[in-house]
Amino acid sequence: MVRDIKSRRCNLLVLLVGILCLIGGGDRVSLAQQAGGATGNSTSTDSTTQARPDRRLVIRFVTEGDFPPFNYLDDEGVLTGFNVDLARALCLEVNATCDIQVRSWDELLPAISRGDADAAIAGHLVTAKALKSVNFTDRYFQTAARFAAKRTGARSEITPDGLDGRRVGVAKGSAHEAYLTAFFQLSSIQLFDTAELARDALMQGKIDLVFDDGISLVFWINGTASKECCELRGGPFLEPRYFGEGMAIAVPKLDPDLRILLNSALKRVRSSGRFDELVQQYFRTRLY
Repeated sequence: MVRDIKSRRCNLLVLLVGILCLIGGGDRVSLAQQAGGATGNSTSTDSTTQARPDRRLVIRFVTEGDFPPFNYLDDEGVLTGFNVDLARALCLEVNATCDIQVRSWDELLPAISRGDADAAIAGHLVTAKALKSVNFTDRYFQTAARFAAKRTGARSEITPDGLDGRRVGVAKGSAHEAYLTAFFQLSSIQLFDTAELARDALMQGKIDLVFDDGISLVFWINGTASKECCELRGGPFLEPRYFGEGMAIAVPKLDPDLRILLNSALKRVRSSGRFDELVQQYFRTRLY
């Protein structure tokens, strides 16, 4: 998925009384660097100017349309979801227009590499493979693991000692199995071919708890398939070694100013309380 980055950008920068637009496909050059090149003095720069991200009139996001509640097309075909509203909140923070387009999952990162989009906000995890073609903002959503048990089941402290001897179901070969094997060795770990089979076993009383991805468990608990049988217990468990570094917004490698701009906007969206409002809006059960 690694492609040559040939992006087309237009940055609005104020230099004295003129407006300079840079349209090209290489590294972005700051005003301070241009001034230094003109005078032959590259050290006489303003550190405040260097650290300030560029102003953007439009931020072109791409996302995928079938990952509810993060990003999806509703019954009327309107793009909505947590990621979509977060993108709009970020644009609002930097006074930019949001252009959000739907692409297939496999086309999201290549669109950034080709310069067809500025950023992808679709639940991408920060991985070594993805970092070969794009950069990422700060993480905005952690991928937590959780335990779930029947609402009427016996309550135990969700610790290695508290689950001594308890039957815990988990998908075979998953990161969740590896975590249980490492830290919950006193439990009776029951392996299933899929996470869905482990949940079925929980509903049937064949196991006491199930350990899985927290988001998947929330969707299951709040959906019809669970028949309102179960609830989350303990946690969350956020160890990146097992469960990843979390979700982040993918941005071009050669556009560090955009990464700075979005990171700054993410901080303000969190501090204003808007981020928590979106979490409560799209996730009925608290994930963390």
